[in-house]
Amino acid sequence: MTVPTLSAAYQHCRQIAVNHYENFPVASYLLPRKLRQAVTVIYAFARTADDLADEGNYSSTIRLQLLAEYEAQLQKLASGEPVQDPVFIALGDVIEGHKLPIQLFRDLLRAFKQDITQQRYPSFVEVLEYCRYSANPVGRLLLYLYDYATPANLILSDHICTALQLINFLQDLTQDFDEHNRIYLPQDEMHLYGVSELHLKNQLNDSAMQQLIEVQIRRASALLLAGASLGNQLPGRIGLELRLIIAGASRILQKLQHNNGNVFRRPRLQKIDLAAMLWHALIKNPIVISS
Repeated sequence: MTVPTLSAAYQHCRQIAVNHYENFPVASYLLPRKLRQAVTVIYAFARTADDLADEGNYSSTIRLQLLAEYEAQLQKLASGEPVQDPVFIALGDVIEGHKLPIQLFRDLLRAFKQDITQQRYPSFVEVLEYCRYSANPVGRLLLYLYDYATPANLILSDHICTALQLINFLQDLTQDFDEHNRIYLPQDEMHLYGVSELHLKNQLNDSAMQQLIEVQIRRASALLLAGASLGNQLPGRIGLELRLIIAGASRILQKLQHNNGNVFRRPRLQKIDLAAMLWHALIKNPIVISS
C-alpha cells in the first residue's frame, strides 16, 4: 500500500469537509488563512469518527471495534509511530505543528463510543458529562490553534460549546429518536413533567412537552450567555467568527422558544436572521434570548 504524501493527506481532509454540511466552522473564510487547513483536518477527524458511530448498517460491536482501531491510530501518533491513513497523516502534522493536546481527540472518540453504548440519560448532570467529551474538546482545540487557551478562556469556551450541543439536541429531537433511538432529554425531568417516549414517537406537542423543552431552552441560553464574553476577548477575525456563532445560536434559541407550540419543528435561519447575526457580531453584543 502506497502511503499518501502529506499534501495528498491534506487534500483528502479538504474533500471530506467539502462533502459534508455541519455547524462545525469548517475553515471559515473569517479565520486566518494559516488556520483554515488545521481546522479542516480536525473536522475530518471528527467527521470520519462520527460516521463510524452512526453511518451504515454495522452492529454496535463492529462500530466499537472500528472506533477502537481509530483510537489505535491516534495512539500511534502519540507514540511517534508511522501511520498510513491520510486523516492521521495530516492530523499528526497539525498536532505537532500547533502543539495540540492529543487527549482532546481521545475525548471526542469517547463521546462517539458513548453514542453507541448509551441512548438514555438519567439526569442533566449526565447530559453535561456527555457534552464534556462530545462538544467541549472542539472549542478547546480551536483555542489552542489560536494560541489563546488560557484557563479562563477554556472555561468560557466550554460554556459555549455545551450550549451549542444542547441546542443541537433540541433541533434534532425527532431525528435522534427515529434514526438512532437516542434521547438526550434528562429522564428524571421527563418524568417530572409527565413526558414519555411516546411524546417523541408521536411528536406530541402538549403542555407537558412544551414546559420540558422550555427548561432546556433556558439552560442552553444561560450557558451561551455565560460564555459570550469570549467572543469579545478574542481579537480580529477569530473573535468575529465566534461572535457570529454565538449570535446564530441565540437566534436559533429564539426560534425554538417561539415555535407556535411545535417543539419538533426544526428552526431555519433566513436572510433576515443572517443580517441580525452579522449586526450583533459587529457591535460585539450577543443576541439576548427573550423570556
